[in-house]
Formats: sequence, C-alpha cells, structure tokens
Amino acid sequence: MKVNLKCFANLAERYTCDYQMTTAMEMNEGSTVSKLMKASGIPEKDVHIVFVNGKISGVQQSLNDGDRITLVPATGGM
Repeated sequence: MKVNLKCFANLAERYTCDYQMTTAMEMNEGSTVSKLMKASGIPEKDVHIVFVNGKISGVQQSLNDGDRITLVPATGGM
C-alpha cells in the first residue's frame, strides 16, 4: 500500500521527508506509524505530534492505503 508522509521543522531537514510536498512511501498491509517512521529512519523520540489524515494520532495507529501522515517535532522557544 502507498501512504504519504510529510514532516515539519528539523525533521524535514534531517530525514527523507518534506514539509511542502508529501513523500510517497510503499508499506506492507497492517503497517503502523511506528513502522513507517522506522522505514524512514526517523526515531520516535524525535516526533512530538503525529497526524493521520489530519487527526491527532499515535505511533501505533494502523495505516491504510492513501493515508496522509504528518510528523511534527517538539519545538522550543528561547
């Protein structure tokens, strides 16, 4: 199945995903956000918020063909 990954801030700078365009990823049926992150080389500790199809989710969320996953890192101020 194909899912679309988008990353923000330093995740987009460090890993193979972008904040402007989505990155198409081929995953096995029954994959989770956690498996997608491993396949992309993104450690769970680097991600603060996960969205699946625009809704807040978690790393154990099962994925379906065509899902849009957005990963947001923890960000800080001064």
